Amino acid sequence: MKTVHFTKMQGCGNDFVILDYAEYRKSGMFMSDLSRKLCDRHFGIGADGLIIPDYKTNEADVGWYFYNSDGSTAQMCGNGMRCFARYLYDKKLIEKQEFTVKTGAGIITPKILPTNEVTVKMSVPILEVEKIPFLGNKALNYELKLNDITFVGNAISMGNPHFVIFIDGNTMDNAKKYGSQIELNKLFPEKTNVEFVKQISRTELELSVWERGCGITLACGTGACATVVAGILNNFTESKVLVKLPGGAVTIEWQGQEDDTNYPVYLTGSADYTFEGDFIL
Repeated sequence: MKTVHFTKMQGCGNDFVILDYAEYRKSGMFMSDLSRKLCDRHFGIGADGLIIPDYKTNEADVGWYFYNSDGSTAQMCGNGMRCFARYLYDKKLIEKQEFTVKTGAGIITPKILPTNEVTVKMSVPILEVEKIPFLGNKALNYELKLNDITFVGNAISMGNPHFVIFIDGNTMDNAKKYGSQIELNKLFPEKTNVEFVKQISRTELELSVWERGCGITLACGTGACATVVAGILNNFTESKVLVKLPGGAVTIEWQGQEDDTNYPVYLTGSADYTFEGDFIL
């Protein structure tokens, strides 16, 4: 009987299976197939994604392999990075409280705080349409027309593509109704994450996310980052914002502005263990 030992973690309800590389090798499966199997909420452990450390990188202290529940890869995941950082530190796989991780979005720097929270120095946001990638003629305040409605959204990459839409209505209802259509819209060659946002104040936002490769999730760290960048560039928010998601809240800080966006985004939030166990393949 073949088994793999796993750790289950969550950040604001965005949940992940973390598997050491040696355990992955025991599975004898491709990572994409293993992700679909382990993340299945009926026949597997259940999660939004699978994370496996990569100890062989020379460009950072450690790397990672990140797979969505549908077996697709993602360049970056803010909530996953917080969980991954705590896992490595608590398991004594990394001894430093602040270290570097190689991801598909570049080198990311998490820092373990004295509480159960982790601050992640994310990448600089990308607004050049060809780099997002986005086939619209501009990134900010683009009018995207669906069958019976037009959304004004902001295309931003945090190493992965996002389309941020500020609305007055119910964010979750809109995410459920329109998220999939926008994710798969031909304007997004690599598909996109979709954020529906309601402004509560200049320092507080409410956010619901349709996540690329997952669907509705309780939280999305890169989505919260992209949302605050869009809020600042549209002069809706200050530089430090509390973002409330269905699974909890995160704090986002960004010092950029319209004529100078070359600043990293800082994401702070919790990272919690759910359980550990052995899964029979």
